[in-house]
Amino acid sequence: MSLIGELFGKSPFSSLVKHARKVHECVELICPLMQAVIEEDYERVHELQDRVSKLEYEADMIKHAIREQLPRRYFMPVEREDLDNFLHHIDSIADGVEDFAVVLFIRKTRIHEDLCEEFKDFAQGVLELSDLLTEAAEDLENLAETAFAGAEAESVLEKIGHLGEKEWQCDKLQRQISIHVYQLEDQLDPITISFYEKMLRTLSEVANSAENTGEFLRTMIVK
Repeated sequence: MSLIGELFGKSPFSSLVKHARKVHECVELICPLMQAVIEEDYERVHELQDRVSKLEYEADMIKHAIREQLPRRYFMPVEREDLDNFLHHIDSIADGVEDFAVVLFIRKTRIHEDLCEEFKDFAQGVLELSDLLTEAAEDLENLAETAFAGAEAESVLEKIGHLGEKEWQCDKLQRQISIHVYQLEDQLDPITISFYEKMLRTLSEVANSAENTGEFLRTMIVK
């Protein structure tokens, strides 16, 4: 490798984009998981949970490879510590999806028919939030080329700006479902209610992680 190559090395940004896409693959399984539970297809839930686990592992492998590269970076438009923190934030999304899948897998919980559409809407909202974040993360390579400034940075900041509104909508859906669950408590056993709460909490954590990752990306741009 040339001296210039040793100093600059291989850019980690393409790997960061690859990691973001792998994390999003995990999130894309949330809606199929929810649908499988609603249809009481627990074999399908098991298959999807296993798929999430494999994707989360693959995301971890990409994450570890990136971290092995980062200490050798001397010239980058952002601090190595900031990139590592961004990696940690986005990785927590995949962890949250895995938690959600495990909650669905460990008990054959039946979703009350009056709650099915709301649960599906919540899952869809979390997916749309991840869609927005992934669109922003896919611009990391272009951001690096422009030193995280200029028109490219403004475009990414605009995308990130929509994350807060979408996460707020997800919060509203979560509260709406929680209220509805307790309106039906005379028809539900306590363990089922507890599992509904676990489902809502783990999905909400995925949404929060996506918003937090976007905010950290914003911080890197404006820093």
